[in-house]
Amino acid sequence: MRSLEWRKTRASCMVRSLLRTLLWITALLALVVAGYRIAADQRERFTAQDLLPEAGRFVDTAHGRIHAIDAGPEDGTPVLLIHGSVGWAGLWEETLADLAAKGYRATAIDLPPMGLSDRDNFTDYSRQAQGLRILAFIEATGITPVIVAHSFGAGAAVEALMTEPDAFAGAIVVAGALALGEDGGGRSVPVPLGSEVVREIAIANTVTNPHLTRPLLSRFVHRNEAITDAHIAAIQYPFDRIGTTDTIARWLPTLFVPPRGAASSNPENYATITRPVSLIWGEQDTVTPPEQGEALQTALGNAPIYWLGDVGHIPQIESPVAFHDVLGKALAEIAARN
Repeated sequence: MRSLEWRKTRASCMVRSLLRTLLWITALLALVVAGYRIAADQRERFTAQDLLPEAGRFVDTAHGRIHAIDAGPEDGTPVLLIHGSVGWAGLWEETLADLAAKGYRATAIDLPPMGLSDRDNFTDYSRQAQGLRILAFIEATGITPVIVAHSFGAGAAVEALMTEPDAFAGAIVVAGALALGEDGGGRSVPVPLGSEVVREIAIANTVTNPHLTRPLLSRFVHRNEAITDAHIAAIQYPFDRIGTTDTIARWLPTLFVPPRGAASSNPENYATITRPVSLIWGEQDTVTPPEQGEALQTALGNAPIYWLGDVGHIPQIESPVAFHDVLGKALAEIAARN
């Protein structure tokens, strides 16, 4: 029988071996994490001007320079498109083309820190500030549009609508992430993301990591096969702008904490909206589930809602033909109510 001492020695060796293995794994993971952060800095080397698309332009406003992409006849009915989180004007390419073909003057803009609009270390990314940017763009361009806003961007759009209703002909909310009935007062981001450095590392390893664009996008749609290489390329395009990882990290808390004191978060305020509003929602949306669409419909006094079957959170990507069909109907319905 082997001695007790021998068994203790053997157990000690096994523990040391396990610890060494864990240390190597930890070191490897740290290198991977650091590597993606370094890779982000190396990738992000272009200015907004460098990345300006052929169809894009910059509009000087009271709230900074805003990037816009236009399509359609200049005398067409104006439609203003607002993207969701981690989106930008370029993601509306198919919708811009469809609206232009129908005779609308369609314009998609970027809300910072996404896309190519102005941003800096002191930019306010609150819902209220984003709403003021939309109003500033409208004032600078002299349009009175129907605003079409998706997901996270719907909060800014509704905030603008409630602030200055006469600036709009109407609104269409697409899978709006409005946090109805919630207020972020007294709330903060999860503890691990309290540090801006940690947030930068997290963003570099996820949102701006090109290897994860498709897996992350697939979490927002119902049919993954609808995601094309063109969609992936469009999402990634502005990520090469200088400082993208840093600025998205500064914006990130607005994604985790509901806005503080925003008029658009209070369901009671929706009864005061005087402009026609319609809704478009995917029946299989798991990000802003159908019950959220129903709650918004109720708050708006039974506003028209267009349901898209077999569709998740991003109908303009997942089912563009069906989306453009109901968008056209919603725009016609709003025109009839004006």
